[in-house]
Amino acid sequence: MAKLICPSIFNSVSFDYLRDAVLALDAADTDIFHLDVMDGSFVQNFALSPQDITTVRNNTKKLIDVHLMINNPGRYVDLFADLGVDIIYVHPEAEVHTTRTLDAIRKRGRKSGIAVSPGFPVAAVEELMPLVDYIMVMGVNPGFAGQKFIDHVEHKIARLSALRNRFDFKMILDGGVSFATIERFNAMDLDGFIAGFDVISKHKPPEYRDIFDQFRQMVGGKA
Repeated sequence: MAKLICPSIFNSVSFDYLRDAVLALDAADTDIFHLDVMDGSFVQNFALSPQDITTVRNNTKKLIDVHLMINNPGRYVDLFADLGVDIIYVHPEAEVHTTRTLDAIRKRGRKSGIAVSPGFPVAAVEELMPLVDYIMVMGVNPGFAGQKFIDHVEHKIARLSALRNRFDFKMILDGGVSFATIERFNAMDLDGFIAGFDVISKHKPPEYRDIFDQFRQMVGGKA
């Protein structure tokens, strides 16, 4: 099965030339732009601003997702919907009423997603699946780029995959994704990979097309 490639803006491009990088990624035929938002509280880091997201939205018609690594993300559903984001991921442990937030995302005509940290139980995720369009499995603890992939996440992917017969959602892997990781998990029931620190950041915009071609040769073509 072909997979989606979702370049991570926060940890893979130079913000001195954000517009140019977005145009280059768009021209290289990315599937989904992945945007991390951090509040310095839920995770000990900060990213990205509404202005950054606006820059991305203004320079591509491709899908955009936001990964909200923030406390109480339900307060900001309208903000990100108004910015033109297509998919909104929240961490269930960051929200008191996660079902209300997921419902609010859908009511704004956006796709709802949950981000599953390595230590978050699959049983708790299962309770939310009727309201979820995307599940993003975290291969590292959220908050910082360049971390090593946590091997026991493979078991979590397998458990979530087993639930797809009952629930209709797409499953994306984020964190610690390298070409070796993609090769390792390509045969598993994933719909795509968030590509950032170990895939894109080491390359310049003119090389993005070659990188994406390499990715698609590995995963069986364009999704």
